[in-house]
Amino acid sequence: MNKKDLRELRKNFSEASDLFTMNHVVTAFVDAEKNIRCQNSRAYHDIPEEETDCYWNTLKRVLSGTLGKGLLEYAFPNAAYEEGAPQFLLHQALNSKLEEESAVALLLDQIANQMEYVSTYAILLAHCTYTVFNKTKSDDINPYDSLDYSFLVAAVCPVELRIDGLIYNEVQNEITRKEDYDRIVAEVPSDGFIYPTFTGRGPDVNHVLCYARKPKEINVSLIEQVLGCTFICTAQEEKEQFQAMMQEIVGEELSYETITAVNQRIQDIAEETQLDVDMPVIDDIQMRDILLDSGVSQEKAEEMQNVYREKVQNHPLSACNLAEKKTVITAPGITVQIKKDATSSVHTQNIDGHRYLMIDLDDPNIEVNGLAVQIAETNLPQTEEALLERLSEKETTEEKLVEEVIPETETLASDTETIQSESETDGLPDETLPSEEDFLQADTVTDDIPADSIPF
Repeated sequence: MNKKDLRELRKNFSEASDLFTMNHVVTAFVDAEKNIRCQNSRAYHDIPEEETDCYWNTLKRVLSGTLGKGLLEYAFPNAAYEEGAPQFLLHQALNSKLEEESAVALLLDQIANQMEYVSTYAILLAHCTYTVFNKTKSDDINPYDSLDYSFLVAAVCPVELRIDGLIYNEVQNEITRKEDYDRIVAEVPSDGFIYPTFTGRGPDVNHVLCYARKPKEINVSLIEQVLGCTFICTAQEEKEQFQAMMQEIVGEELSYETITAVNQRIQDIAEETQLDVDMPVIDDIQMRDILLDSGVSQEKAEEMQNVYREKVQNHPLSACNLAEKKTVITAPGITVQIKKDATSSVHTQNIDGHRYLMIDLDDPNIEVNGLAVQIAETNLPQTEEALLERLSEKETTEEKLVEEVIPETETLASDTETIQSESETDGLPDETLPSEEDFLQADTVTDDIPADSIPF
């Protein structure tokens, strides 16, 4: 039974549908000691109209949920077809249309005796028929070609004891304590099943579809003991199995970026096959490629591929069960939930041995407990990488300055030497300059000349 078949059956499971009829209804109450305290069987047209709404509202919920999570399809093993075995009892009750008392009693006894339940409960069992019109090659409905899909739908509903306390007594016209109590059959079933499944727009008597209101807490006794099928694992167990393999094999390479990248790629697979009739699963080759695309080393990705193949064998894990709708970061006393489109705004960082979770808050509208807040500007301590980067930039800048200064210095030195050389060439030679003795001698010679010989 695939998603397309399920959608069609859900669409027509209604009293307003001309193609759908509820033919017969059986109810039973089972106490804590597994005794059937009461049993009632009625044709649908004999049930009061105000009561039929309760059956429709409860029984159609057995089709609610997601395939692979709250709705699980199981094949009957060979032993289930033997006389008195689960599939035999179901098929017998189906063929009787719930009108044969002996066939109905055997099926109810099978449920009451084999199923483990924490409290008292009620069983609602109905025989229904959906008229299926076959389609032409052009996918149009052929009004002259149809078949009847008849099936059993069963709902197991907890019975709750309700004590109202104080009530208004109209007879005595006073407020008083209610002396008796009511046993209320819950409208929402905890468990249920549909037999046979609706597969390929027709009945499949070799499979049964099981319903669980809480996919994480499936009543395994209903599947294995009542229906005789082999329970595989819940959606939660699939996720836990995948997480355990990731932690064990890829643990050393796991980071925030790697984990979110893996989850994103699994989500993409689930969304790409959303319109497919079959459930999307992840095989071992896909798992390896997902890890490689997410930055995991070749060695770890191939190791994960081998372990994954060995663990899941012929039952690949569902992409829908592995994908997380949101990223959750937890630490003692702290839980941060991040939606799919905001994972890139979160970063992890190690600063001086302290680990930090960094969140980019670019949106100016930030609230804490519903109150708008202002965030003061703060200079965070630089990481070792940042300091090394700045030091490298400084060294590079200094090298450039040196490269620019050295040629200028060499040019200046060259110009100085040229100026000095020119000065030496243009001046008088050392030997042409008068010495101190020459000056003194010149003074002496001047003193010996007669005064009258010096012209004025």
